[in-house]
Amino acid sequence: MNKAAGTRFMQEMLTSGVFEGSEMFGAIEAGGTKFVCGVGTGPGDIVSTQIPTTSPGETLARTIAWLAQHSLRAVGIGSFGPVDLRSGFITSTPKSAWKNCDLAGAIGRGLGVPVRFDTDVNAAVLGEARWGAARGVSNCLYLTIGTGIGGGAIVRGSVLHGLTHPEMGHIRVPHDWADDPFPGCCPYHGDCLEGLASGPAIAARWGARGEDLAPDHPAWALEAKYLAYGIANFVCTLSPERILVGGGVMRQAQLYGRINAEVERLLGGYVGKIPPVTPAQLGERAGLLGALALAMDA
Repeated sequence: MNKAAGTRFMQEMLTSGVFEGSEMFGAIEAGGTKFVCGVGTGPGDIVSTQIPTTSPGETLARTIAWLAQHSLRAVGIGSFGPVDLRSGFITSTPKSAWKNCDLAGAIGRGLGVPVRFDTDVNAAVLGEARWGAARGVSNCLYLTIGTGIGGGAIVRGSVLHGLTHPEMGHIRVPHDWADDPFPGCCPYHGDCLEGLASGPAIAARWGARGEDLAPDHPAWALEAKYLAYGIANFVCTLSPERILVGGGVMRQAQLYGRINAEVERLLGGYVGKIPPVTPAQLGERAGLLGALALAMDA
């Protein structure tokens, strides 16, 4: 059975009530432009839909209505942030309508099931550890390079949390103003890693989106340098056994070789053998499948 036929089969089974009372789990990848909602028990049977991110009231009502069609044991949420992991709230997000939104609470009350809540990148690294390229290791790093830059890590088998959650996109990296006079586009920090190397930073610096730039454009040497600065710092602090990178910017396949060479140069052999930076295996499904794993752990 091909993927499309498998998806149609699962949709028919779900709407027929065959799974009623069975151990299905709900998953939400809450993004700034869309909520991806899914139900299933793993990568092989998850069925999903997309809901545009509009106002919290409208978006959450549609999300709850779709998930309520199915008999669920629990729901996992991987959300854009920043978030408060203890309360389940989205906090100081640039999306003003969503500031101080009780996301996890609204979903839990609406569906009457346990909810497990984390950031979208923490969900993604959990998905990769459960079903993807980070299986079999206890320490790994996941970065997404797109509209923003975010990162999640698993350390000794557990997703890394602390006072809040890691904000790997907002570390400070060397900025040679003579080589790169672009001031950065982060509204909070200017030239942090996200401000210099995210998709919007590429577009603002060069006057064109990354997907419209040629593979040999000078943008990619600069992009690889900034990402290597960040990754070298994470290698020194987290000592990951796998380094996985995804997101829209990384659709430029030539970036991986450039980043690996630059990381090697920056570290200079100091920490011994460095795991190569490789693509995330689950691709665009990493966040949703990570949310499913959160639900299964709830």
